[in-house]
Amino acid sequence: MVLMEANFLVTHARGVLSMPLTILVVDDDLGTRLSISDYLELSGYSVIVANDGQEALAMVEEYHTDLIVTDIVMPQINGYELVRRVRQKPAFRLLPVILLTARTKTQERILGYQSGCDLYLPKPFELEELAAAIRNLLERSQIIQSEYRFFQQENAVTSVSTTKAMEAHNGFNHVQKSNIFSELTPREQEVLELLTHGLSNAEIGQKLHLSPRTVEKYVSSLLRKTATSNRAELVRFAIKHGLVE
Repeated sequence: MVLMEANFLVTHARGVLSMPLTILVVDDDLGTRLSISDYLELSGYSVIVANDGQEALAMVEEYHTDLIVTDIVMPQINGYELVRRVRQKPAFRLLPVILLTARTKTQERILGYQSGCDLYLPKPFELEELAAAIRNLLERSQIIQSEYRFFQQENAVTSVSTTKAMEAHNGFNHVQKSNIFSELTPREQEVLELLTHGLSNAEIGQKLHLSPRTVEKYVSSLLRKTATSNRAELVRFAIKHGLVE
């Protein structure tokens, strides 16, 4: 059974990846937009472009893109704010996002990850490296989505079989969720909930009356307890295990 499930997930993920996935490229520099979009189109992706964050937000809603590549310094809405607003939308909490920027200071990279990006790629960069990063993020994203759809189908079959089987399945999920919750303090649960809404440390601190440094300590503790390596993975973990609404 385990082998069959694994084969289904791999086969389904490959099938999805064979379809032209849509990538949104956001940059106010025409040359950068063209070079990235041309290279990605040659790599087999469907590419749409936006001049700034404001335009990009509308395009994410309209096209339901599979990944975003965005600059940080842009008019109207910068890259940090774009990512934060995208993460506030439940449908796009798991959308892979790559930040491209000439800003390479540690604090600026931290701000990028705090905003919710999956990868921070400094300029100048090689298009081949960007394409490799995109493929890696898309493969991981598609596998996660395939797992989600597979377990939805499995639950649907279980519900049709017998009510007793469904109750046993729900009971297991409840115990699993309770075990995870039992390892989190009430404050950590509050921080986790606000993280999934795309709030920064400063914004979480304002809501919970904590300093940004204290919030960062709670985030570090959450990463450790959930065995995740960054905020994006932490949010995915929380959603997958039903730790947030």
